[in-house]
Amino acid sequence: MSKNEDMPGEEQSGPLMADVARLAGVAISTVSRALANPGRVNEKTRAKIDAAAKQLGYTPNAMARGLRVGKSNIIMIILPGSLYYGASQVIPQVLQSINRSLIQGGYNLMIANLDRDETSERHILDLAFGGTVRGAIILSSKLPEVDRRSLANANLPIVSMLFDMSDVGLSSVVTNDREAVRDATTDLIRLGHRRFLYLAGPEGNYHDVERYSGVIEALEAAGLSEAAVVRSGGNLDYQHGFDIGLQAAEDFAALAAKPTAVIATSDDMAISFMSRMQHTGLTIPGDLSIVSFDGSPVCAFCSPPLSTIEQPVEEMGQAAVALLLAAIGQAEKEPARTVIRSKLILRESMAAPKS
Repeated sequence: MSKNEDMPGEEQSGPLMADVARLAGVAISTVSRALANPGRVNEKTRAKIDAAAKQLGYTPNAMARGLRVGKSNIIMIILPGSLYYGASQVIPQVLQSINRSLIQGGYNLMIANLDRDETSERHILDLAFGGTVRGAIILSSKLPEVDRRSLANANLPIVSMLFDMSDVGLSSVVTNDREAVRDATTDLIRLGHRRFLYLAGPEGNYHDVERYSGVIEALEAAGLSEAAVVRSGGNLDYQHGFDIGLQAAEDFAALAAKPTAVIATSDDMAISFMSRMQHTGLTIPGDLSIVSFDGSPVCAFCSPPLSTIEQPVEEMGQAAVALLLAAIGQAEKEPARTVIRSKLILRESMAAPKS
C-alpha cells in the first residue's frame, strides 16, 4: 500500500497519520486511538504521538475519520434559547469548556438552540434520529418532543448539564445550588441580618427551587421563619436577569419593613438591582448587603465589588464531556449524578447591618 493509500479520506496536502506513526514508532491504530480517545493510550505513548504530530504539523481530519467508520464525530449541545445571557456569561463559558474537551477527544461541537417552538424541536430531533450527531449535551430541563418523537428515544447518549435529570434516566452534571445558597444565607445571618429579599428566577425552575430551598434551610437552622424572606420575581426567565433586578428594586421600595440583605439568583439581577438602589441614595453594604449566584468576572469590577457564588463551569463542562464520551459505544448504564461544588467569593457587598 502506497503512502497515499494508508488512510483513505485523509487530506493529501500534508503529512498523514502513517507519517506520525512512523516517527513515533507506533502502529497507525495507536495514533488513531490516541487522537480520538486519549484516555485509552498510556501517557508515555501519547506524549510521543503528540510530539510527532507537532513536529510534522499533522492535523487529523475528524470528519473524514468519522465517515470512514460510518459514525459521526459531532456532539450536539442543546441550549435553552439565546446565547445571550447578560453579564453572567455562564453559557458561553460552558460552551468554551465543552468545546475544548471535545476537541481533545477528537469530536466536533454543534450548537442547537431550543427555542421551545415546533420548528427548532423538530430540527433537533431530525439531527438526532438521522445519525448526524453521535451524542448530545442538553442545558434544558425538558427534552425536545414532537409528533410522538422524543430525544429520549433517539438511541443517543445524552448528558444533562446544569439541570439534574437523573430521575428521568439522564446522567447529569450539576453544582450544589441548594447547599451553596444555604451557606451564603448562613453567612448573612451570622453577620446579623434577619430580613431578606430573594430575587427569583422562573417559578418551578430547577435552579430556583434548589436555591430558594437553600435560603429556607438556612433560616430554619437559625430559628427564623419563612416570613423573614420576601420573594421578588418568578415570572421571567434567567435571560431577563437585568429586568428581574429592576422589578425587585420597585418591590423593595414598596415594602414597609425593609430587608437588610438581598440574595439574587443571578449576577445580572444583583447588578441591576444594586445600581437602582444606589441611584435612590442607599449605600451597599452600609444600608443593604447583596450576594448573587454565577460568579461572573464582571462582579469583581462592580462598585462595590459583588460577593457571588461562582459556578465551576470549567470543571462541569469537562465532567459532562467525560460522561458522554464514556457512554458512546457502551451498553446502557444507570444514570450518574455528578455534583461539582460552587464556591462563595466574598467581596465588599456583604457586611453587618446597621444597628
